[in-house]
Amino acid sequence: SERLGNRHQWYVVGGLMLSKSDLRATARQKRLTLARKDFAAEIVRHAEALQIPKGAIVGGYHALPGEADPALLLERLAALGCSIVYPRVAGKDAALQFHYVPDGEVLAPGAVGVHEPLDIWPRAVPDILLVPLLAFDPSGYRLGYGGGFYDRTLALLKVPAIGIAYAGQQMASL
Repeated sequence: SERLGNRHQWYVVGGLMLSKSDLRATARQKRLTLARKDFAAEIVRHAEALQIPKGAIVGGYHALPGEADPALLLERLAALGCSIVYPRVAGKDAALQFHYVPDGEVLAPGAVGVHEPLDIWPRAVPDILLVPLLAFDPSGYRLGYGGGFYDRTLALLKVPAIGIAYAGQQMASL
């Protein structure tokens, strides 16, 4: 809709009209109620069903508190012969850059507080991405955190993406 000369997107959730920022806040609150410590152990059982080919470079991520955690899934994919790389924020309006984590090194909080690799570590271009979600719908649309990092990255790389979320994060339509 148009308001004060600016374009605003509005969403109807539970009969309420919400702005995109309000929708994100609602999705964050809902996700907090869904967080499960056993989630990582549950999704690792589906690693083979993803049919990611041996040798594929998989762009993973380090989960934020309360976020659906892909850590054990990434470990299993590595055991199945995939290479795992992690995203790094290269700039405010840039696509994510992906890096290998050298043996013995660990991810550290980056500019936006997300654990990420150092920029001096070897770079890679993923064949497939695992993407954290705030919400998703049955058509495959996602609601992210608002920085546009994954949107720019997916547009640039044109690779398949697998959203990682709790089932309760699904919304009727985005």
